[in-house]
Amino acid sequence: MRVGDARAAAAEWILQEASREAGFRGAYYSGSTVGLPDEAELPPASDVDVVIVVAGDEPPLKLGKFIYRGTLVEATYLSLSLFNSVEDVLSSYHLAGSFRADTIIADPTGYLRSLQIQVSRQFAERKWVLRRCVNAREKIENGLNSFNTAAPLHDQVTSWLFPTGITTHVLLVAALRNPTVRLRYLAARGVLEEYGHSGLYAELMELLGCARLTPGRIEHHITELARTFDAAAAAAKIPFFFSTDITAAARPIAIDGSRELVRAGNHREAVFWIAATFARCHKILAADAPWELQHAHAPAFLAMIADLGIHSTGDLTRRASDVNRFLPRVWETAEAIISANPDIAAE
Repeated sequence: MRVGDARAAAAEWILQEASREAGFRGAYYSGSTVGLPDEAELPPASDVDVVIVVAGDEPPLKLGKFIYRGTLVEATYLSLSLFNSVEDVLSSYHLAGSFRADTIIADPTGYLRSLQIQVSRQFAERKWVLRRCVNAREKIENGLNSFNTAAPLHDQVTSWLFPTGITTHVLLVAALRNPTVRLRYLAARGVLEEYGHSGLYAELMELLGCARLTPGRIEHHITELARTFDAAAAAAKIPFFFSTDITAAARPIAIDGSRELVRAGNHREAVFWIAATFARCHKILAADAPWELQHAHAPAFLAMIADLGIHSTGDLTRRASDVNRFLPRVWETAEAIISANPDIAAE
């Protein structure tokens, strides 16, 4: 499917469904398709991300992934209050990238388009790039500092894994690249190679714990994840914000997309999303599955995190400390990328 056709399907859903909801204030494209030409092929392991802006401070629960007219769409609700000013958007590394180009699908008041025009003009100014890097760094620090040693193991892994992975986002933001989710390490590797900082990538792999994992071992973990994924998808009842990532519709992203990375020679770059999906599956199993099913799938998860060097809560707290100590190196590299980036405008 072409990106343009996928976007058209997502836009039709917005206009036919989401725009009729109470409090609707607009919608725009987000995620990996931003900046891609309509003629490009949408990879099978990709979806079209859309953001629905609504009135009120408490938006509905993330709708997540669903299929509409043959297209996998991922829809997220955000409060209009996040878009109070141009400065708020320019400072947010999650929001600003979507307003770098005209991504607006629907804008009944004209406010989002006006905002987008202003953000796009200032997006590449050095002061705003730095603020977005700070925003990403603070998210790492806040995430690691809130680590709960009393939480279930799968939640502990998630609490360590995602802040660790945001180290790549600091670098991607510095290079004016999309801070992608599943492919963050692959994208960060490209940026570090481009700017002459390849040595840092080996250190990122060490932080994640996958520097010495082989393609065969990671393929094994994907096979085990597929079994866990199917069990969790079948058992799921209680909604979590990530629930639609663990469904039959989303399986090509988590499972097939991971296999594609490995077979393309990017086996280490697949590890982040494999581990994240394993932990999410076990959160679902803990909430909705009988103990026997949880117990049956536990060894595969434990083997996966053991290969990352994690055997206990103590390992996770030490690894969180490792990330905190590493942040100055990430920041130094981000500043070097900003200084060398010809597309960043001086103040």
